[in-house]
Amino acid sequence: MLNKVLNFIEKSPTAFNAVDTISDYLEENDYLELNEGQEFKLKKGGKYYVCRNGSSIIAFNVGKKLNDVSLHLTSSHTDCPCLKLKPQAMIKKGDSVQLNVEIYGGILMSPWFDRPLALAGRVIVKDDDKLKIELFDSKEAFALIPSVAPHMNRAANDGIKYNPQVDLLPLVSLNKNFSLEDYLAKKLDISKDSIMSFDLYLYPLMSALKWGEDGEFISSYHLDDLECSITTLLGFVNTFNDDNINIYASFDNEEVGSLTRQGADSDFLQLVIKRICQSLKLDYHSLLYKSMNLSCDNAHALHPNHPELADPLNKPELNKGLVIKYNANQSYTSDALGFALFKDLLDKKGLLYQVFTNRSDIRGGSTLGNISNSHVSILSLDIGLAQLAMHSPYETAGSKDVETMINAVKCFYEAHLSIDDNKYSL
Repeated sequence: MLNKVLNFIEKSPTAFNAVDTISDYLEENDYLELNEGQEFKLKKGGKYYVCRNGSSIIAFNVGKKLNDVSLHLTSSHTDCPCLKLKPQAMIKKGDSVQLNVEIYGGILMSPWFDRPLALAGRVIVKDDDKLKIELFDSKEAFALIPSVAPHMNRAANDGIKYNPQVDLLPLVSLNKNFSLEDYLAKKLDISKDSIMSFDLYLYPLMSALKWGEDGEFISSYHLDDLECSITTLLGFVNTFNDDNINIYASFDNEEVGSLTRQGADSDFLQLVIKRICQSLKLDYHSLLYKSMNLSCDNAHALHPNHPELADPLNKPELNKGLVIKYNANQSYTSDALGFALFKDLLDKKGLLYQVFTNRSDIRGGSTLGNISNSHVSILSLDIGLAQLAMHSPYETAGSKDVETMINAVKCFYEAHLSIDDNKYSL
């Protein structure tokens, strides 16, 4: 399973590539693609998926009975902090050609220097007066952001503050005639004149790998949040409960607030659930009452060099199990009821878990649970996997936690949420 996770991450440098890889995996497991522009014709026992913008995806399987139907959902995200090319992407300075990029999300800047960078995303191409989407991944070193040597910058090791418009421009060529469109056309085997626009991102050309004693660690680009995206998919894909509608969702644009038509703050999930209800003749509001969401996004592990940055007690560690995330101000959706239900399920299966909260004097991040809850309000819990160097171009997590997460998600989908006279069971 661990190799499947690492292979998936390597094939998925951007949200577009990730959704393409997820779609292929679903189709290999007999999931049928639906079109948002057409009627949903669903059957009990059916397996389906639908994409939006090529960067968000929702898959679901339908129980064969649905006598006491409940809905079980996991949600994750396909995007990550990185560098995105601007529409006018080439800057020529003297003998150098650089890429004009902007920051997408909250990147950790310093690790982006002196790494070979590849290019991936999508290119919009005109074909017989119609536009089509071409997925792109250079899979080769395309650019690099060179550091300024300490001889010329004596403050280089003193916590320098970087200017993204100055310091983060990647070097791509010394050929003044270099053309991005020529490069894309050659790689895609298309006419340069057919290229209309693009959504292209840089990513570090470094393999995902296992390391440490007996491969106890994994490191990769985009662990946050593709590690959750693939582990929840593996737990979901062939797991059924005949009285459940099980849903897997992975959204784009979480790192920039989710406020897009394909983000968690859109109507995508809500409309899919409504259309499921319409096709299967289920009551939408009754189904939401008996629904639960695991919002899955990675969590900060205890840092070996800076243990003082963690809460004194709620400080998850690598390879100590999945993480349940809490925040009093509701950056995370977890509450006592959701925690108790999930904890009881994990205890029955003997699966390891731990709890994360921020120090009370450190403001933490947020994720997609409460954002999607503003559209589809259901019982929810925020979970994830412990990792180091979050938002770095090369992140680290524990290899043993992968199997724990897959098994926990599988158990969640196999279980059934029951609510009777204000009593709950999972």
